[in-house]
Amino acid sequence: MDPRLSEEQEILRKSARDFLTDKCPKTLVREMEKDEKGYSPELWKEIADLGWMGLAFPEEYGGGGMSSLDLAILLEEMGRVCFPGPFFSTVICGGLPILDAGSDAQKRKYLPDIISGKTIFTLALTEASGKYDAASVKVKATAENGNYIINGTKLFIPDANVADYILCVARTDDKAKKPEDGITVFIVDAKSQGISTTVLKTIARDKQCEVVFNGVKVPKENILGELNQGWGDVQKIIERAAIAKSCEMLGGMEMVLDMTVAYVKERVQFDVPVGVFQAVQHHCVYMLVEVEGSRATAYEAAWRLSTGRPYSSEAAITKAWVSDAYQRVVALGTQSHGGVSIMEDHDLPLYFRRAKAAELAFGDARFHRKTVARNLGFKV
Repeated sequence: MDPRLSEEQEILRKSARDFLTDKCPKTLVREMEKDEKGYSPELWKEIADLGWMGLAFPEEYGGGGMSSLDLAILLEEMGRVCFPGPFFSTVICGGLPILDAGSDAQKRKYLPDIISGKTIFTLALTEASGKYDAASVKVKATAENGNYIINGTKLFIPDANVADYILCVARTDDKAKKPEDGITVFIVDAKSQGISTTVLKTIARDKQCEVVFNGVKVPKENILGELNQGWGDVQKIIERAAIAKSCEMLGGMEMVLDMTVAYVKERVQFDVPVGVFQAVQHHCVYMLVEVEGSRATAYEAAWRLSTGRPYSSEAAITKAWVSDAYQRVVALGTQSHGGVSIMEDHDLPLYFRRAKAAELAFGDARFHRKTVARNLGFKV
């Protein structure tokens, strides 16, 4: 790939950074951590009006017709400011799966409302184990009179408290020989009778939820993709989300580096800025190495996704590397800042908490290293 951004991409980066710096200060981020919804409807409308929701969708549905690499640039800028809200859930985990696997009728029904900001989506995949493998899918959907009845509990579902629709991954065939078989994805109206949602307390203070399905009726036309053949679609969602989350983490790492370099140049100790000390300089250099290494692998994966090339291994490599790298960057930033960095009103803890949450989202480093090992031909 050509590592240089096009003129259009540079404009996108600058405009996104200027807008988010102005509209999404840390005061808003902290306010949304305490807010019942977890996002600002006013800011949500503004980014919809900017076309961000539809950036990577075809123009025929009202989208911008841009690429996954363009979307990666936007996610990176959102990561820099700890952007609060259901953008990731709606676009990455809701809209793009419908674009990939949905029928023409489903695309026409749901995509324009996603792109306009009218509709919020989320993905209900993980359960009690918190794992992203097929064997962990226990929620059942049973056929009944032309509908499906869903029963069971999903955990750690982002933004389910404000979602209009949920993509629910359920088991529709208990007798399948392999756990990957007999899984189906359903588009579920979040206001359906029998759904109850509870916001969980999390380290990132984001809106992850427990969603209980108790006899929830879903018409068969709301099946996304093919009956009993949904795991392939789910794997694609996980891989794409892993790339997208890595780009978001990259933005956070960049901001931590920028904050740290600025601080050590100004913080005076023993009558000199602490940045003159070799150990502190080495911390900043190591952080830069982590950031640039993460950028290279994240952009490579996003470019492959944009150009239709195979990206399964690259997605796993990227998420495994960036998940660990973000932890290392935040740790070095904390050491360089000293005691001030653990104060609640300092910005660094916002990134520390989000780094830990992002590490686990869509598979942690260990999960993705196993994927890479399997792709190398090892039995794991």
